[in-house]
Order: sequence, then C-alpha cells, then structure tokens
Amino acid sequence: MSKKIAFIGAGSMGFTRGLVRDLLTFPAFADAEIWLMDINKERLKWVKLAVDKIIKAGNYPAKSIATLSRKEALKGADGVLCTILSGDVDIWKYDITIPEKYGVDINVGDTRGPSGIFRAARTIPVLLDICKDIERYCPNAIFLNYTNPMAMNCKAMQMMFPKLKITGLCHSVQGTAHELAKRINAPVEEITYFTAGINHQAWMLRFEWNGKDAYPLYRKAIKKPEIWKKDIVRNEMFRHLDYFVTESSGHNSEYVAWFRKRKDLLKKYCSGGTSWNDGAHAMILKAYTKRKHIWKRDIKKWIATGKVDLPRGQEYACYIFNAIFGDNTPFEFNGNVINNGSITNLPKETCVEIPVWTSKRGFDPVFVGDLPEHLAILNNISARCENIAVEGAISGDPRKIFHAVLFDPLTSAVLSMQETQDMVSEMFQASKNYLPQFKSFK
Repeated sequence: MSKKIAFIGAGSMGFTRGLVRDLLTFPAFADAEIWLMDINKERLKWVKLAVDKIIKAGNYPAKSIATLSRKEALKGADGVLCTILSGDVDIWKYDITIPEKYGVDINVGDTRGPSGIFRAARTIPVLLDICKDIERYCPNAIFLNYTNPMAMNCKAMQMMFPKLKITGLCHSVQGTAHELAKRINAPVEEITYFTAGINHQAWMLRFEWNGKDAYPLYRKAIKKPEIWKKDIVRNEMFRHLDYFVTESSGHNSEYVAWFRKRKDLLKKYCSGGTSWNDGAHAMILKAYTKRKHIWKRDIKKWIATGKVDLPRGQEYACYIFNAIFGDNTPFEFNGNVINNGSITNLPKETCVEIPVWTSKRGFDPVFVGDLPEHLAILNNISARCENIAVEGAISGDPRKIFHAVLFDPLTSAVLSMQETQDMVSEMFQASKNYLPQFKSFK
C-alpha cells in the first residue's frame, strides 16, 4: 500500500524538490502519494509542476496532489515534513534592521538572539496549530521539522504535544563532517564522528579518520591560509575551544560575544563576502530580498530546461521515514529532541541536538553524558535563553521575550539593559500583526 507524505510549506522550492527527489529513491516510497500544501496558491502551482518533473524524470509511479487545505494534506499521512515560514521577508527584515539600528549586527538571524527569538514568537503558534491538526488527522505520523529557529520550535512542539512523534532536522552536522573531511583530504566514507550540543552550536566531540583522531590533521590544515579564510570564525573557535562547531561561521558569529561587537572585530573575522562562511551584515536578508523578485523566473526556467539530479542527497528525512515505515533499515542521525538526561550538564527539558537511532520502534536518543565543561557553559547560556523565549511565545508574556534577548551573548555584549528593552519594544511593534498571543508589549 502506497505511503502518504505531506509537505506543509511546500512552496519552499529548494527543500521540497530535494526531499521529494530523496524520498522517491527509496523503493518503499517510489509509489508514494505526495501531498503538497501551502497557503500561497501561486507557489503551490509551481512547486507541483516541479515535483511532477522529478516524478517523470525518475519514471516513478508516485503521484503528487496540491492543496491549500492542511486537513486534506494531513489526513491519514504516514509522514509530515514542515518547511514553513511565518511572515514574508517584508516582516522578518525587521528582525535584522531594528537590531542593526541599536548596534547589534546580524548575519542570518534565524536561530537565536533577538532575531531568532522574534522569529520563534511568530512561528511557534503556527507550528502548534499544525500539531493540533496532526493530533487530529494523523496522530501516528512521523513529523519532521525543518523550520527555524529549530531548537525553540522543537521544544515548543515536543513540550506541548509529547505524544506526537516529532523531531527537528538540520543539515549542519553532516555538512560540517563532509567539509572537514575535504579539508584534510580524507574520503568522507572513511570519516566517523560523534556530535552533540544544541542546534547550530553542536560540537564534533569526536572526529576520526579510520578510527584515529583526525583533529591533529585539522590543526595542521588551518595553518594553510586558504583553509583558514574559508571558515574564519569556526576555525578561531576551534583554535581556542579545541572542538569544531557545526553550522557556518556567519551563523556562529551571531551566537557568541566575540566577533560582532566592534567594527574592528567584524572587519577581522567577518569578511563581508556572500557565502555562508562569511559574516556579512544581513547576508540572508539580502539573498531572500533578491529571491523574492526572481523565484518565479528561476522555477519556470528549471521546469522548462533544468536537469533533474536523481541521486539521493545528504538530508536525513527520508532515511528516517524508511527506517520507521519503509523497509525498516535502522538509521542514526543527529536530531533535535528534548533533553531528558542525554546531555547531563545541560538543563533538562531544553532542546538538544544529539545522535538519535531510528527504527521501526521510533526514535531512541543516544546518551551523551557531560559535554566538556567550557562547551557546556556556552551552550547553557543560549539554551536557557531559548527556554525562556519558548515560555514567552506560548504564554504571550512579553517580559519573558525581553529577558531571553537581554541575556543573549551578543546583545548583552553590545547593549545596556534599557537599550535592550527599547530594541525589544520596537521589534514587538514591527511584528505585532504576527504576534496575536501578546496582548501588550510592555
């Protein structure tokens, strides 16, 4: 019997195309019903054409169905993939431009800090509504979230809907491992690693080549200017903290107090380029603003003339589906789950990103134990800020949002308490139409 896979936020063209391609490479899903749901009718039309092109290129018996109805998409689904964005670029641009006015320089702004916290406040109510529908229409479905801010979103959903099978996925862990392998000239299939921490700030606690510690090789590699310059912030963090952190330099420069608090530091560590490993101001905002005006042209061109790459990619999602309701091949991935004792020196009930085994039985988080204490200190600050922000986003308490931003490492390195309050109040005003749970912003 064919499986039903629901894409919520299917208009996210890149994610949807890549995940559909991966899904159909598994024999268990070659005949899947792929339900594409989005609130944007125009994007939905084009993404269905794109998915149909992939199905045709692979000569798969699968079929796609586009719908504006979340109920229709979810009813009886075996798997659910979420790639929504609450508020267009015209809304979340204020997450970056308002902090800039106060001196808090943001590169991406989708994970934590003032920008990530306000994105969470807008997104969490929508995700909780989706969870309500899953509970009603497909309570046994596997729900995989790709929507940022990953840690706060997953904590909110897993806390409020503990019976649902939810985890959050990010490609930063496997992406980092592949990149480090290249930099030491190691075949990626000979690399093993053990990674744990919080999303976008997890640590490669072990990085090995054929079972031997490969960190000494990487310490030599970063002496080469071409490797140092590729990833300045993360290489600097590795040099001082002894472990490599997941996600790009641009992202990580926002989560700590060391790189973006002064113009001279920005110039030294955040080179102002345009790749994910540069720390240019508002890099992702500029990219999305441009994409807003050209996405239709690009997808039309791809549908008309673009090549469909059928080989499977690196994303975890479809391996997870296959392990649980496909051919039941067990699979290990790094997932975002509530910390129920897996990392013993981070707060319980925070969202951590750790190895998880998945099989027909479901999700089995791996016990990590203590992180190295200095890494736990850094994770702890952000994790506690995220916990307060989630409480505020669910309860509608603006004071909790303020306190979450107040203790953010970069914000507190730049602003006074009153300046932070003023910035937060202005950010509330800019997003007020997307924050119905907050009755006042003082």
